[in-house]
Amino acid sequence: MRAAFYSRTGPAREALDVGEVETPAPGPGEVLVRIRTSGVNPSDVKNRSGARGDRLPFERIIPHSDGAGIIEAVGSGVDRHRVGQRVWIWNGQWQRPNGTAAEYITVPGEQAVELPESTGFAEGACLGIPATTAWYCVHGGADPGGQTVLVSGGAGAVAHYAIQFAVLAGARVIATASSPEKAAHARSAGADQVVDYGRDNVAEAVAEFTGGNGVNRIIDAEFGANVGTSADAIAAHGEIFAYGSALAPTPELPFYKLLFKSAVLHTPLVYLLPGPARAGAIRGINEALARNELIHTVDCTLPLEEIAAAHERVERQDKLGTVVVTIP
Repeated sequence: MRAAFYSRTGPAREALDVGEVETPAPGPGEVLVRIRTSGVNPSDVKNRSGARGDRLPFERIIPHSDGAGIIEAVGSGVDRHRVGQRVWIWNGQWQRPNGTAAEYITVPGEQAVELPESTGFAEGACLGIPATTAWYCVHGGADPGGQTVLVSGGAGAVAHYAIQFAVLAGARVIATASSPEKAAHARSAGADQVVDYGRDNVAEAVAEFTGGNGVNRIIDAEFGANVGTSADAIAAHGEIFAYGSALAPTPELPFYKLLFKSAVLHTPLVYLLPGPARAGAIRGINEALARNELIHTVDCTLPLEEIAAAHERVERQDKLGTVVVTIP
């Protein structure tokens, strides 16, 4: 089969190759998926670049955890009626050498989730990490219905879904953005207010929007960089869901500000969601897909042969949505 792979870390055009590798066969409990699309997430790019360490866990890695395609074969113990089913994939390359940047992948049956006919394969490649993270950040913890939620970086792939899930759950949403284009993108997801965090004081805008009460929940892509603002903006007994902190990986906490609001910090890692939380997210996402309630944002699609360009697009950090690699 045709696949992209790397055996050392480094710049995309130096580390990534595309060529022929062996086609996997499904083992017990597994399905063989013919991949149509492969989603590129920041974690995929960081792993390949060496940002998370130069030592590779496997001799050769086919990257990417997210993707979508069609089940072509099943292993023992899997219902044979699943052959021909359209699916989206989660944790494709998590703790495994072979991800979705290939013509085929084998995964445990539960990691290939039925994709409604109304959802395209490109959109299906956006669900594993972005949509699942967003769903959990909205629905983990207290009931979001009636809450006021602050979503940082509202144009990001996770944030855009988080705004939508929060609105669908009955919450009011404040989002932050860094440009008029990104502000419009956040509004398209349903944000009630968008604050330019480079120009305006986010905590003051939150206080004005909430009548001084603060927000009940913060969903944050850059916890360390934003924690001072978050401590000011969070309401008493509020919850912070921080799924990233790349700009400040060892943040300094305003502990007493958080303490005297009895704030709760969650650090969800989508790869390690507990079984019930994962099941709830999958159910919630597919119910929303079946009702055509979600706006999906595919930044661009590039063929497998141009996977290096796809990784570079993610690295530039000026994208809107998910970069998707198509498999011929």
